[in-house]
Formats: sequence, structure tokens, C-alpha cells
Amino acid sequence: MIADLQKKYQVLEEILKKLDKVILAYSGGVDSTFLLKAAVDSLAKENVLACIAVSPSLSKSQYEQAIQCAKDIGIDVEKIQLDELSDSNYAANKADRCFHCKSHLFGALNKVAGEKGFENIICGSNFDDKDDYRPGNRAAEVFNVRAPLMEAGLTKNDIRQLSRELGLKTADVPASPCLASRISYGLEITEGRLKQIEEAEEFLKGLGLLEFRVRHHNEIARIEVHPEDINIITEEPNRSKITNAFKKLGFKYVTLDLQGFRSGSLNETLTDEQKRENG
Repeated sequence: MIADLQKKYQVLEEILKKLDKVILAYSGGVDSTFLLKAAVDSLAKENVLACIAVSPSLSKSQYEQAIQCAKDIGIDVEKIQLDELSDSNYAANKADRCFHCKSHLFGALNKVAGEKGFENIICGSNFDDKDDYRPGNRAAEVFNVRAPLMEAGLTKNDIRQLSRELGLKTADVPASPCLASRISYGLEITEGRLKQIEEAEEFLKGLGLLEFRVRHHNEIARIEVHPEDINIITEEPNRSKITNAFKKLGFKYVTLDLQGFRSGSLNETLTDEQKRENG
């Protein structure tokens, strides 16, 4: 471990030890899995409660990965059932969708904390998230949720490197935000649309793709892959297989984004003013 990284990790340990006993908003992704490992190592597992939000916006494969990763670390996960779709502010899918989503989660975790005697709630936001459009960060402030990785100055690359050194399976897995993040702003979030995205992406995984997105634009499915993977989509027999599978899911048109995969591409439609108001 290089000196700068070692120093950041020591800062993280100090932050966690001062918190003493924590509830972690856990998703099984790169950041929250690393934070779970660090918290268990720093505080002992009896002082760490990992909670995962279960809702239609969490894919089955992501859920299974999360449970297995926590099991590998040696800790059980408490399931928190959320019903964000009943919230019209969330379902409307405006620029502040993530704020409403995280508000439901953090509100539920605050309730659990009160019931179980935990004073602190933490999440896996990292230092890079400071510069990204993340309305969820505003929800964390409202509900007094700490972000130890961000506070310790740990970037996504730092977390991946430390995860490798700790032997975590998530070290090199692609980021996988919630399914709702694939639905274009202004298009209502429904359980049916979330299911369409989940099944479409599972189909593409079956073709050997690792990092990609299926963006939902109502009748149109827009596929984003890395440029070097474009041929996997366009060459036969995959092209016909994908088209037929996606149309069976209810999409009328199946498109490939020639700009390629990029995280958060739907945010490109937002104005600077919308980002300032909701970020």
C-alpha cells in the first residue's frame, strides 16, 4: 500500500472508530462493500449493521451480489423494504429523483437506528462524488448521514486499489447504479419499466458484456457499450437476437449510442440551473 493511500485508510479508520457504532446504507457495490469491510475491521461486526434497501429499482443480480459480498465479510444484512413508487415526487422522475429516493432510504434507516440504539448512519459516497451531479448528497445532509469515504478523501480508484489489497470481489466490478437511473428524466418510473431494464440488461450480460447500460426512452431502448464492444451488438446473430428480445420486452425501437458508454449520460439533458437547484 503506497504511503498516501495508507494515510487515507488510517484517516478512514479514525473516522469510523469515533463513530463507534454504525448503520451502513449498503448496496453491495464497490464503495459500500469496501466501507463495510473497513467498518467491520475497525469496529467489530457487532457494532456494524448493514442494511440494504429492497425495491423494484434493485435488480435481483445486484441483490444477490450484495448478500454474498456481506457473507464473505462475515456479516448478515438487514433488508429494508421501500416503496418509493408510491411517492409521486419520486415516480415523476424529475431532476431531483435521487433526492427523493435517498430520502426514503435514509428516513427508514433513521427509524431503524432509533429502534436498535445506533446513533450514526453512514453511506458509501466517495470523494469523486463531490464533483458529480448527486442530489442524494443533499438528502444525506438533511438526514445527517455521514460519508466516511468522502471525508477521508478516498476516490473511486483508491477504493478499488484498497479493495484488491483486502481481497474483496468487488474490486474490479463495474459500477451499477439503481435501475431507475436508466429511465430518461420526465418519463414516469413504473415497476414495469424497471423490469424491462432489468431483463434487457440481463440479456446483454448473457452475451458476455460487462460494462454497459440500457437507457429507457419510453418506446426506445438506447444501448450504451464501450466502443470496443460495439461489434458485439451490431454483428449477427447478436444484432437480431437483441432486437427480438428487446421487442418482446415491449420496446418498439432498439438503438445503439455511437458515443459509447458513459456513466450518468442522462444528466447530459439537464441544464446547469437544474443541477444547481437539485445537486
